[in-house]
Amino acid sequence: MLTRRRKVKIETERMTLRPPVHADWRAWSDLRQESEAYLARWEPTWATDHLSRKAFTNRVYWAQRSVSGGTALPMFLMRRSDDALLGAITLDNIRRGPAQSGTLGYWTGERHARQGYMREAIAAMVHHAFHRLDLSRIEAACLPENAPSRSLLESCGFKYEGVAQSYLQIDGRWRTHVLYAALRMDRRGKTVTG
Repeated sequence: MLTRRRKVKIETERMTLRPPVHADWRAWSDLRQESEAYLARWEPTWATDHLSRKAFTNRVYWAQRSVSGGTALPMFLMRRSDDALLGAITLDNIRRGPAQSGTLGYWTGERHARQGYMREAIAAMVHHAFHRLDLSRIEAACLPENAPSRSLLESCGFKYEGVAQSYLQIDGRWRTHVLYAALRMDRRGKTVTG
């Protein structure tokens, strides 16, 4: 039986969000490599072949399966003015049934940081998740000391919900994270961050 591929594309004011394709490898590899020092302290330790074409090919196949299966929505941020890759955003762990939720993760290349691209991408992804995917809750987590990411999430309407001890291995060790969530029908008001 053939699986029909779902074409997903989200347009924002300055960008097109779309799943990765094989032809993106060089742009992705170059951007990740030049941003390694900037990204490494916030991410799981990179495998020795992280930037290889083979690893990227596996990433593309995972993205295709995830989109087709409805379990994740991995998207590259492509600037429309010059088709430059700016970073990526993924709505992962999409849970249906009573949960109707997913987990948001994202990164931006260092040279594209602090220009509002990720704020634009998060707003578009949240809107898509609530109105096209019919999710009710989107969760995100970041390291407590990652003030820019915390501020970004809060500016996008995510509310602080608490702390998760030893939540993820980041840069080679188990790290506690602060948890945020956006709700489709949010009546919680502003919360105080810890």
